[in-house]
Amino acid sequence: MDAIPAETDAALIRRFEVPYLLTARPTVGPDDVALLVENHPDGSRARIWRAGEEPADLLPFPVGVGAVLTADAQWVVDLDDGGGSEVGTLVATRVDGSEVVDLTPGRPPFVLRGLETSYDGSSLVVTVVDEDGFHVLVIPAAPWGPARLVYSNPVEAWYGQIAPDAAFVSVDTTSHNPGIRRPALTVIDVSSGATVAVLDDLPAGPVRGVRFSAIAGDPRILVNTERSGYARPLLWNFRTGERRDFDLPHLAGEIIPLDWNAASGRVLALHVQDGIQRLLELGDAQGEVRVVAEGGSFANPDVADLHPFQWASYYAPDGRIRAVRSSWSVPLHIDEISGSEVRELVSPAPVPEGRSFASTMIESADGTRVQLWLGVPDGRAPLGTVLEVHGGPNLVMIDGYEPSAQAWIDAGFAYAALNFRGSVTFGRAFREGFWGSGGDREIEDVAAAVEWLRGQGLADPSSTFITGASFGGHLTLLSVGRLPDLFVGGMAHVAVADWTAAIAAMNPAVRSVWQSWVPPEMVARYSAISYLDDVRASVWINQGAIDTRTPIVGVQRFVDGLGERGGDVVMDVFDGGHEPTGLNNHQRDQRRMTELALRALAGRSWSHNRNQ
Repeated sequence: MDAIPAETDAALIRRFEVPYLLTARPTVGPDDVALLVENHPDGSRARIWRAGEEPADLLPFPVGVGAVLTADAQWVVDLDDGGGSEVGTLVATRVDGSEVVDLTPGRPPFVLRGLETSYDGSSLVVTVVDEDGFHVLVIPAAPWGPARLVYSNPVEAWYGQIAPDAAFVSVDTTSHNPGIRRPALTVIDVSSGATVAVLDDLPAGPVRGVRFSAIAGDPRILVNTERSGYARPLLWNFRTGERRDFDLPHLAGEIIPLDWNAASGRVLALHVQDGIQRLLELGDAQGEVRVVAEGGSFANPDVADLHPFQWASYYAPDGRIRAVRSSWSVPLHIDEISGSEVRELVSPAPVPEGRSFASTMIESADGTRVQLWLGVPDGRAPLGTVLEVHGGPNLVMIDGYEPSAQAWIDAGFAYAALNFRGSVTFGRAFREGFWGSGGDREIEDVAAAVEWLRGQGLADPSSTFITGASFGGHLTLLSVGRLPDLFVGGMAHVAVADWTAAIAAMNPAVRSVWQSWVPPEMVARYSAISYLDDVRASVWINQGAIDTRTPIVGVQRFVDGLGERGGDVVMDVFDGGHEPTGLNNHQRDQRRMTELALRALAGRSWSHNRNQ
């Protein structure tokens, strides 16, 4: 493979040499302590941070981005999955690395879909998925004891949460409408396993648990409801059924509850309108609204993964606001905000200076408005355009630090990121907008993005690339087949091209929902292998050797079939799973993509079985 220019390579190295914060996971309890997980050259590592102090030294063992710290800050609880397969067992490791405890001995390997400690530190609630279904376990934590099963169902459920005294757990459940991701909230008595109450706002909208009150004996739960079509906070008393809705009709867009300080009667919420975030505080008595902070992002939402947020702002135990924030050019950091006073507690990593990106709402084919982020090099015409489509699909491209995006601009490319239908934070109809379309809505949104970029003097078909990971990898491969005139290259990470093969081989935590989203009658239309005869772009696929979410079998027929047709296709296989960390890995992948893009601009193929 051709070497990239020395100046470009030096800039790329600088982009991926400084460790930066990936997430902050505060302990649940009276102490102001958090686990800070960072991206380092060899993978994710962690530090313990006590407010008022500098973060401690790195813990002497690798820590996954979904790990939590026990209330006493003595143990890190994490999934042992053999290097990234996402299927394994739960272990607790002493913070000095001296002892490792298997918390689920004798239990078959599983996928995690929820992990939280109780406020009193006595228990851990764990949501696990195996071939038999979705289960909620409660594990004694002081000292460690045998796991107790309190909920089990073959139908999708996730995010078990636990009351401050560990007497009750809640879990987001879909047994009332199997195969449809519109959950209810089910509360269970831990001692008996009996269902105590169920909150269900359907058909108006799903509900999701956020957290129990931290006050012992307070039977209220902070909930996210979408009965208006958009996220709004709700306080629900599961004993009486009484509810306090924050309708906030004067605010457009989503108001996503993040945290709740029940003692002071305040709710911390994320306001998102057209993809732009600001941090709000709500009074739970009168419903008054205060803007805490604007600029950049204050949370990165997820749906049905290990945690409801990849990272999010939160309340300290005494009610002070911890604004966890980032932007395209500034890595994640933590500020304390009190009124108009902002005090930096954890500084952003000293990465090279980056560029801010502009947000534009563009119209898709049917008039639906979709968000597009765009960054361009300073003082020069771009060499080409890179359009990134995110994974999920229930994720979102936010105004958050992404070294790969900055590296593309360093290399002379314009970089755009699309929030297509399926993305979160734009309302329920938008999030569910891809259901039943066989990929049509997503493809329309990609085409609309390229058309708009052309209007800006960008996205010439001879120099435009599409890239993405996971669902974004699927959409990359689908786009080069269904939109063959728009792209000179597609670069897909941990992708799917053959949904029949992928669904049969993927882990049980994701298999059931994909069987619903891609039923047999829609498989052909949704699978990139159906469009091999139309592909003219060069294609690179980067797949994980032990990925159980998008296994290699889901792309192998695409690679073989395109190669047999004389297409320009390359597949690399890396040693890891679906969500690899490590700056060295990310630098390697970015260098590979940059080399391929420059090669395409020179009119040269990517594969070794074509004329060089």
